[in-house]
Amino acid sequence: MTFNDGSDIRNSRVRRRGRTTGIAAGGGGLLVVGLFVISQLLGVDLTGLAGIAGGGSASGGGLSEPGSVLAECQTGQDANENVDCRVQGTVTSLDDYWTAEAPALGIEFRFPEAAIFDQATATACGNATSATGPFYCPGDETIYLDTSFYDDLRSRYGANGGPLAELYVIAHEYGHHIQQISGIFDRADRSGTGPDSDSVRIEVQADCFAGAWVAAASTTDDAAGTRFLEPVTSQQVADALSAASAVGDDRIQEAAGAGVNPETWTHGSSEMRQRWFTTGFDEGAGACDTFAVGADELVG
Repeated sequence: MTFNDGSDIRNSRVRRRGRTTGIAAGGGGLLVVGLFVISQLLGVDLTGLAGIAGGGSASGGGLSEPGSVLAECQTGQDANENVDCRVQGTVTSLDDYWTAEAPALGIEFRFPEAAIFDQATATACGNATSATGPFYCPGDETIYLDTSFYDDLRSRYGANGGPLAELYVIAHEYGHHIQQISGIFDRADRSGTGPDSDSVRIEVQADCFAGAWVAAASTTDDAAGTRFLEPVTSQQVADALSAASAVGDDRIQEAAGAGVNPETWTHGSSEMRQRWFTTGFDEGAGACDTFAVGADELVG
């Protein structure tokens, strides 16, 4: 999606750690090279060792550093030209959307934090590196992202790329924040694996929440009433679906040279992730209760 040049994307809750420019670093060996792929190969979820929560859980550990505000990120034009500003603009649009949508779902809303980091950072869930991939930490209610992951989406996972694919990643992690404040994380059994496990239900629900935001994103406004984003195009939706497919468990297992083993899945297949994103896009966040459906409807 394209930001409206004149929209106000300033947001003091988005911080940068260890980077002085908005230029994305080269690929950091994200996700596949890290604990996630080892989990897939062994059939054991090891992501908790990195303290991630977007499939893992808060494990305690290091204290998160405050970082610095993105002073150069002021307008939608900045978001269109600078990857870090695009992260900030996306979070700001998501803030506007969920401020209204969360109460409609019976959730008492509070804002998350967001941190753009380079290589490694300390979090309330423990120390994290680029190999962890984008994640949400419930311990400090913060979205963590090394933007070099966007390069990996294209080069390692074969996603189409494009701005909406990048925005989808952030919207998915923001969906985990909604699960945290709604109590879903506390109620779910995130220790299990398999296509109808609670771990997978959490991940495809976050995809569904992302799709709901994408459908409504061009109606989100800054404080002056200016729309953050222009209407989404069919090609942009295809780019987001490509990103969702690229990080499906079956696709990652195939890329790692392992056979597809659904019983080890923690995030859902490529088809599931695309389908639940589409459900949110077509029907809104109210249709995203993946814990209310049976295994057949969940898996498809």
